Amino acid sequence: MAALLRSWGYPVLDLDELAARARENKEEALKRLFPEAVVGGRLDRRALARLVFSDPERLKALEAVVHPEVRRLLMEELSRLEAPLVFLEIPLLFEKGWEGRLHGTLLVAAPLEERVRRVMARSGLSREEVLARERAQMPEEEKRRRATWTLENTGSLEDLERALKAVLAELTGGARGGPG
Repeated sequence: MAALLRSWGYPVLDLDELAARARENKEEALKRLFPEAVVGGRLDRRALARLVFSDPERLKALEAVVHPEVRRLLMEELSRLEAPLVFLEIPLLFEKGWEGRLHGTLLVAAPLEERVRRVMARSGLSREEVLARERAQMPEEEKRRRATWTLENTGSLEDLERALKAVLAELTGGARGGPG
């Protein structure tokens, strides 16, 4: 979805990428908080994920360090952009209550098994690691209730593209909904 939006000229900021930068910026603090996730003197992201996704209190501790830095980086990135419409890719949008700061939200939805398969293929995570992350998130039904628009990602890429163009047409008053 982000690649498609970018190919149409829309800026997309990926908060996972900003979170990675935030973890790098805050690595020393995270190493002190999670010494068991340090491998060879570096913070091991997978070890850290195993720790925090199995313990809600440790997840909160991680977020207390990383999320303020993510917000700072996001504001820095937004201040550089000169675009009438910017998309943010935010995995924990609803969980963190960010939807109130945005003009609208677009949920790309797929059945659980499809999401698990896609994440495993993209990230190399095991099924259990993906499911642990799913359990740490809000149920999709609640996300659907909160989203301004929901795109069903169960058909072809062309189907998804058509649905996205319809949302873009609504957002831009039909002025620029993508190519074609």
